[in-house]
Order: sequence, then C-alpha cells, then structure tokens
Amino acid sequence: MKKRSVVIAGHRTSVSLEDPFWAELKAMAETREMPLAALIEEIDARRETDNLSSALRIAVLEDLRQRLEENG
Repeated sequence: MKKRSVVIAGHRTSVSLEDPFWAELKAMAETREMPLAALIEEIDARRETDNLSSALRIAVLEDLRQRLEENG
C-alpha cells in the first residue's frame, strides 16, 4: 500500500491505496477523459464515509460492478 498526495478542492491531502485500486482509478479517469485529481475530487464530494481512501475503493468497486452488469 502506498500513500499518495493529491490536490482536491484546492488543498493537498494524502490517500493510502493498494496499487490495483490506484491503477483502476487511473483507468476510470482515462475512460472519462478527465484528470485523476478531478475524478478523486468528484468521489470526495459525494462520499458517504469519513475516509477518502475507503470512498475511493468503493467507487472502484461500484465502477467494476456497473461494467460487469453492462457486459452481461
């Protein structure tokens, strides 16, 4: 697990994520044609947990589930 710094909502924060989750977040941002920081900021704005790292993992899981449903 690596700790990474990102700037969201105008301030720097750190998130600790395992490499597979980080790679999937990058893929999500590329698919949506948006910067990774913008995707993280979007997830941060709608999260229902106090922990940003957990919110990012949940977002990855939800995205993968949605793609599985769409692809049968």
